[in-house]
Amino acid sequence: MPHVASSIYDSSPIFRMARKQLDAVAGVVDLHPDVLARMAMPKRALLVSVPVRRDDGHIDTFAGYRVQHSLTSGPSKGGLRYHPAVDLGEVAALSMWMSWKCAIMNLPFSGGKGGIAVDPSTLSMGERERLTRRYTEEVLSIIGPRQDVMAPDMGTDEQTMAWIMDTYSMKVGYACPEIVTGKPVEIGGITGRREATGRGVVFCIMQALAEMEIDPAQSTAVVQGFGNVGSVTCLELHARGLKIVAVGDRAGAIANPSGIDIPALNQFVATGRPLTEFPGASEIAADDLLTTPCTVLVPAALERVIHAQNAGLLRCRILAEGANGPTTPEADAILTDSGIYIIPDVLCNAGGVTVSYFEWVQDLQQFMWTEDQVNQNLSKLMLDAFGRVRALARSRSLSNRTAALSLGVQKVAREMTRRGLFP
Repeated sequence: MPHVASSIYDSSPIFRMARKQLDAVAGVVDLHPDVLARMAMPKRALLVSVPVRRDDGHIDTFAGYRVQHSLTSGPSKGGLRYHPAVDLGEVAALSMWMSWKCAIMNLPFSGGKGGIAVDPSTLSMGERERLTRRYTEEVLSIIGPRQDVMAPDMGTDEQTMAWIMDTYSMKVGYACPEIVTGKPVEIGGITGRREATGRGVVFCIMQALAEMEIDPAQSTAVVQGFGNVGSVTCLELHARGLKIVAVGDRAGAIANPSGIDIPALNQFVATGRPLTEFPGASEIAADDLLTTPCTVLVPAALERVIHAQNAGLLRCRILAEGANGPTTPEADAILTDSGIYIIPDVLCNAGGVTVSYFEWVQDLQQFMWTEDQVNQNLSKLMLDAFGRVRALARSRSLSNRTAALSLGVQKVAREMTRRGLFP
């Protein structure tokens, strides 16, 4: 048997979760042990210190990470997150999931991820800019349009990407919009990128409802998270006739059995007021959000929020994973036995990286896409991937998660085998 060394990644429960998923899939697809050993460890990880001069003149130093799980299938692709809990194991796990996600969608990318252990809400705009530019400088040796292409994630946005693009462009001596995706349209971004992940989630939900012969107009939804992914998911589901009965974010959770006015909630939150003060719903305990009865439950916030202790309490028919890794393996087994229809994260939230691919191609070719073209192509690729996952699940009596991961892992494995090992 090949040797897979224990590593600094293994102390992270999120990385152990990603490894456990990979090991389980390896048995289903009869993955060669040598290839499994290569996939089980990221190809490259860079840990950097990021010193930042604060507005009052003193200097704080933050830990930064960039992990490239693979470079086999193309440049690494993955978000950059700013969050106090960011650590190496989390970033490594997210980069691994990104490899499978890109493979499922047949994108010419490998998986990557980055992060800085910082609470962005404690930073002024100037401090955020200095943090971002210094981080970019520190990871400059391993990023590039053909090496590693970043995108927004938790705690970052299109302005963050603009600063990265500018910093990189100043270093190479010319405007290089293709170094990042999810940037402002004015400097090479693509229309529809901000909404892409949420729209992809909704495309999958609508397919699942159709397969189960459930009328959207008679359906209810609960969404955990009202950031970029969660808010767009709510708006898109609301527009399709679903009743959103509960929503939550880090401020708390609210519910209205008659349905929440999502456009009004979106405008309310945009003013900076906490979601829990919205007058069109009542505040509920945050722990009750995920167990609220509904047709569709969308966890669109953090990892590992559905676990062995609460999985048996879920009262939904469809679980659509808008977040990365929201369900632990232990919870997954409980949900599968309960008959809940799971749309796994590596498929469900792949809309973001798919439109990032469109943006990358647009910038390389210097040929702009319209939003209609973006949405049409996103729908086509998401529905194609959904169909392939469901076909494999049915033909081999697999869970949707195992089927999706199998497609992703097998594609990367074939590419690794074809390329061989150098030297």
